[in-house]
Amino acid sequence: MKIRFREMLPAILVTGLLVSCAPAYHQPDERYVFVAFNTSLPYWQEAAAGLEDSAKQLGVKAEITGPGNFSTNEEVTAFQQAVGQKPAGILLSASNPEAFREGINSAIQQGIPVICVDADSPESKRITFVGTDNFRAGQESGKRMGELLKGKGNVVIITIPGQYNLGERVRGVEDALKKYPGVKITKTIDDKGDSRIAYDAISPLLQGKDKPDGIIGLEASGGEGAADALHRVDLDGKIPIVAFDKDPETLDWIQRGAITATVVQKPYVMAYYGLKFLDDLHHNAVHDFKDWRTAPASPMPAWVDTGTALVDKNNLAAFRDAMASHSKPPI
Repeated sequence: MKIRFREMLPAILVTGLLVSCAPAYHQPDERYVFVAFNTSLPYWQEAAAGLEDSAKQLGVKAEITGPGNFSTNEEVTAFQQAVGQKPAGILLSASNPEAFREGINSAIQQGIPVICVDADSPESKRITFVGTDNFRAGQESGKRMGELLKGKGNVVIITIPGQYNLGERVRGVEDALKKYPGVKITKTIDDKGDSRIAYDAISPLLQGKDKPDGIIGLEASGGEGAADALHRVDLDGKIPIVAFDKDPETLDWIQRGAITATVVQKPYVMAYYGLKFLDDLHHNAVHDFKDWRTAPASPMPAWVDTGTALVDKNNLAAFRDAMASHSKPPI
């Protein structure tokens, strides 16, 4: 039997009318906020690109906010302001886990989903964590340094005490160095996320009897500051530096031979999938429970490891060629 198009037309029109009357999945004012710290770093330029790409695909609004320096107090204020705006969800890079625990719990109680990205607050009621396995990343740094020093030497660590993710990296370094008992951590420097402070702390060590045999930077700024200090006294490549992240300056120092290697994270991936998880929570898209707000356990994966890569002079050119361009300036 042949069915003529004109006979199907009424049914097509009715179906189209029903679809057009259906409520939109995303509301026009649906908005998400990503609260971070030290947002002047290029690291967050990548995260902003991931957030923007994800928001465009979902058809929602999203923005990054937070202090341009390492200030937990200012970030807490930014987080509180975000909660007060009642967004559809919040991504948070927690500069200090305890400082955010009550605020996160309050937001969850108000029905605002919170996902930690990059830096966790594991004792809070945040829904999930999306980011690096920082213990394993620290192990990578320690293992590479142990190999570079051939199992013997004194090492300086540059980090930011009190930040949970960096604490996990320190713990990973210490664990890896158990296999190299001749390698000792003799000093830990707090650079407060500022390469100038790292430079000022490393420079005098290079002139005295406590000159380190190796330097491990566990956040984005430390490796750059240490490399600059070595360069000023013509020690490029004489003291190995294992840095963290892929800031342009870090990759440039690898090219110039002052930084030996860097452990690279994926901030774009963290923000990209973090927003998708938030969107699913806001819309209760995962039907393991009736509603995430009353669920006895999170409907999301408890922890999403976005992975790392190790970059040195051997694979630097290929790594740079493969990188996507995120041309916007830092936040």
